[in-house]
Amino acid sequence: MYKKILLPTDGSTYADQEVERVNNLLAEDGEVIILSVAGILTSSAFQPRRKVKKANEKLKKDAKRFVDNMAAKFSDDINVKKMVVTGFPAEKIKEVADEEDVDLIIISASGKSGLHRLVLGSVAEKVLKNSDIDVLLVHNN
Repeated sequence: MYKKILLPTDGSTYADQEVERVNNLLAEDGEVIILSVAGILTSSAFQPRRKVKKANEKLKKDAKRFVDNMAAKFSDDINVKKMVVTGFPAEKIKEVADEEDVDLIIISASGKSGLHRLVLGSVAEKVLKNSDIDVLLVHNN
């Protein structure tokens, strides 16, 4: 059993399979950290700062909604910590895993990319290759 599990989410439809894995692997007094990473856009000559700022606010709002939706799938007796950060997903997942001293990362083999029949999701693949922490890839059909 794992004492602390990191569960990144991008709002994809595979949450139920991931929640089931957490419930099976989390120690009785353990904690699950639900994380969503909001990408961050930068302004350019073609995009005014105002529009970029509004887009970044929407990305954060969506990430918070993804975390809240995932957290609602757990029973009240599970210790859940919710986190939203901004940046590049694979990098931030590894960073949070290290900072929070997690024992396991559970991540979908593919998320929004829809290419799971061809390759692992790019974020999942980067997390797997760069993490020193155990990673459980959840296969999605």
